[in-house]
Formats: sequence, C-alpha cells, structure tokens
Amino acid sequence: MHPMLNTAVKAARRGASVINRASFDIDRLKVTEKQQNDFVTEVDRAAEQAIIEVLQTAYPDHAILAEESGPSANLHDENENVWIIDPLDGTTNFIHGFPQYCVSIALQQRGQITQAVVYDPTRNDLFTATKGGGAFLNEKRIRVAKRDKMAEALIGTGFPYRDMQGLDEYINMFRVMTQKCAGLRRPGAAALDLAYVACGRLDGFFEKGLQPWDVAAGSLLVTEAGGIVGDFKGESEYIYKGDVLAGSPRIFGQLVALLSPYA
Repeated sequence: MHPMLNTAVKAARRGASVINRASFDIDRLKVTEKQQNDFVTEVDRAAEQAIIEVLQTAYPDHAILAEESGPSANLHDENENVWIIDPLDGTTNFIHGFPQYCVSIALQQRGQITQAVVYDPTRNDLFTATKGGGAFLNEKRIRVAKRDKMAEALIGTGFPYRDMQGLDEYINMFRVMTQKCAGLRRPGAAALDLAYVACGRLDGFFEKGLQPWDVAAGSLLVTEAGGIVGDFKGESEYIYKGDVLAGSPRIFGQLVALLSPYA
C-alpha cells in the first residue's frame, strides 16, 4: 500500500472510531442545522479533527479542504498536495440510526486525485485506491459491474434536499431513469454510492449539486475499478462543478445520452 494511502486509511479509521463511539448514544447528540435539511453534529466536527490531526502529523505542509472546517490557510495554487475530507458523509442517516454513512478522504496532487479512502464503519468495508494501482475492498481487487444494458442496471442517485429549486428538474430525471433502468436507489451518502459503483453493487450513479468532498475519493475508486466518471455531458471537469455521472463504460455512455439534456 502506498505510504500516503496508508496514512489516509489510518486517518479514516481514527475518524470512524469517533463515529462508532457516538453511534451507541445517538439521542444525546447535539445537532445543528447549517441550512434547510443540512445537518452537522458534534461528531462530524470531532471526527474531522481526528482525521486532520493524523494527516497533518504525517504531512504538515499539505493543505486541507474539509467539509466542516473548510480550506486550510495554506490552500492555494502553489500547494501541490490537498487532502479533501468528508468526515461523515450521510449525517442525516447517522442521526436517525440509518446505517448508510462513511468517512471519505482523498489526496489531490497537482490537480489530480491520486489516493482515495472510503470507509463504512457500520460494515467495516474499507475501499481504497491509488491512481494507476487499482481499487480494492478490504484488500481484494474490485471491478465495476459487467452489465451493459440500462434496462438491467441498478442506478444510484441523490435528490435535492437543500435547494428545492432543482426539484422539478430532478423529478423529470427520475421519470426518465425509472422508465429506462431496472431500479433507482437513493441511500443518502454519495461517497458510498460511488464506492458501490466501483465494486459492482450499483451499475451507475448520478447526482447534481455535490461538493468536492462528496466525490473526490469515490471518483478515483470508480476509475481505478474500470469505470468512468464525468459531468452530465460526459466531460471530466466535475469535482468542483458538482454534477456527477458514474458507471461502467457502457452504462456511463447511456447515462450521458439520457441525462445530458439536464446538464
């Protein structure tokens, strides 16, 4: 395992230990609403701090872009190494005791995602990838699903929950996809959805309005597992734009054909 990936795994497990301890007494959590239907807990913040401490101890010169604390002071164009962190993707699931959430950590070097960890503490599923080195689930190589027909595909998605202005558009996409695929799923943690595409549990995924920490790690998992990730037009500039499609090569192409009108 690459030394930087090994550090990211250590950081993810450290953050997950904070989450696991809190999961035993969810009713006592202090929950704050950042905006409509967008929640943060003391666990998000504590897990993020634990993750950052591990990363900064190993790499004190690296920059940080984290969901709760935002960009570090040294995040600028000259910094070649940026850790992109979501300490608890699926916070709403977590505070309801719904076991679909994860820790997501990615390393961006010179604009490219080179290391990725998505860790599901409820199942002890550790997804890892190094650029050029493949994607793994619990140290076993993973590949995207082999299905090539949309009519047979299980597709993950996410629908608007903060800004409801996009709801009508999403309902139209939902209608299109429901008629074309075998089934739609909305588990509520985009990083984990992308990991599921990488290991073949989902055949594809689409969502609009995501943040870099939602997609950075998962996108490398998908590409290293033989899949493709892009925006709704199929183009590669998606991490900071927020509109994401992912899937095996043939499913990805069909997703683009169906959803590009909503780009």
